[in-house]
Amino acid sequence: MANSLLHPMPFTRMEIAVLGLVDKRLQVLLVRREHAPHPGQWALPGGVLRIDLDASLEAAARRVLRERLGLELPFLRQLCAVGGSHRDPRAPWALSVVYRAMAMASQLAPLAGKRVKQVTWLPVEDVMKDRALAFDHAALVAMAVETTRQEIEQLELPAGILPPQFTLSELQADCEQLLGRRLDKSSFRRRLADRALVEPVHGVTRAGANRPAQVYRLRRVPEPQDNKA
Repeated sequence: MANSLLHPMPFTRMEIAVLGLVDKRLQVLLVRREHAPHPGQWALPGGVLRIDLDASLEAAARRVLRERLGLELPFLRQLCAVGGSHRDPRAPWALSVVYRAMAMASQLAPLAGKRVKQVTWLPVEDVMKDRALAFDHAALVAMAVETTRQEIEQLELPAGILPPQFTLSELQADCEQLLGRRLDKSSFRRRLADRALVEPVHGVTRAGANRPAQVYRLRRVPEPQDNKA
């Protein structure tokens, strides 16, 4: 039998970009690193993949969120995977699987957990330009922001970052804050109606400047069912 060739495995990490609206601006949740490399610098919350603890990539991402921030977030989506020989000084080749979480910042209470000195929200526009951010995390934040804004442009409304109920004016304001620009009111409402993305909450209104405003919610889409013979 021929001898097997053994190849070293890459150093594998999970990184999580948690996005939320804070002070009417799209912001990202960052941690101040406690240990080397990059001690004292801001970074995305992250941690090493543990094959003894993590049944899947998503399970690893959720464990890292619990350990670093004390958070459980329902809306978690894999964003990308990045790797290379110069990403992390602890290994000759490092791989990061990056997840994005969308959350209502006002309802989160993140705590500085394992290997974390401090936690804060920072505006994404500042973070994407910050060369002092640890590793290549400024670029990862930029990917998360670009993906989110593309979804908003296509009216793929992220449930995790929106309140469960809203008026159409409130929904448009949230989308504008996520995009960082204004939207045309008539066009926005026409596209919502054409795609049947929201539904009224019957009997619920909110006081408006001239008359009560109808309250809406994201339209419930039935879960697909397997065809049975």
